[in-house]
Amino acid sequence: MPIVINLDVMMARRKMSLNELSEKVGITISNLSILKTGKAKAIRIETLEAICKALDCQPGDILEFVK
Repeated sequence: MPIVINLDVMMARRKMSLNELSEKVGITISNLSILKTGKAKAIRIETLEAICKALDCQPGDILEFVK
């Protein structure tokens, strides 16, 4: 898949656990885990916005296009 999700990288940089991010964003741990492992087929803009707010980052810090 050409879009890589670097959620685990940003979480590590911010020293935030999956549980903590789940609470801040309001998404279940299982759904965040699906995103983190790159198994998600889509992400809502609202979800991406909430994750970026919680991690204090830009969407481009989480999403990466790889040829």
